[in-house]
Amino acid sequence: MNTTIEALLNSQIKYEAQASLQYLAMASWADAKGYNGVSDFFYSQSDEERVHMSKLIKFVNERGGNVIIPALDKPKDTYEGLNELFEKFLESEMFVTEQINHVIFECLQQKDYNVHNFMQWYVTEQLEEEAMARTLLDKLNIIGADKSGHYLFDRDINTIAANHTNE
Repeated sequence: MNTTIEALLNSQIKYEAQASLQYLAMASWADAKGYNGVSDFFYSQSDEERVHMSKLIKFVNERGGNVIIPALDKPKDTYEGLNELFEKFLESEMFVTEQINHVIFECLQQKDYNVHNFMQWYVTEQLEEEAMARTLLDKLNIIGADKSGHYLFDRDINTIAANHTNE
């Protein structure tokens, strides 16, 4: 495996793991605040990011690369409210997208079309994740500070997310 690409994939493993940990902290915050729907959403997102990380680990190992299981930074675990929580969610997804785009760019520079092909799944996944994060944040911005709106958002978040993904 090309050493430059291997290093980038190991970095991507860390970004996916960090996102999983971040979403776990977000789920815990929401759970403690009584937002059961939001917490379920972020527990699910955490699991999904862990799957993304595992998929990368298996791919690097199958290609004969050397996987480095990363140390992770402590995630942000307190928020002023739902808007800040979902702003962090969008920010995280946008960061991961940037990193995936960097891997894709390097694959093309190094003419590593096998990894490029593998990474296309991540490109599609990130398009969906960013769009969903924007949609959810847009809904919260429409709701504003209305507590009954937050209640309905919490109740309906998984339906909103599922409907957005199916569009």
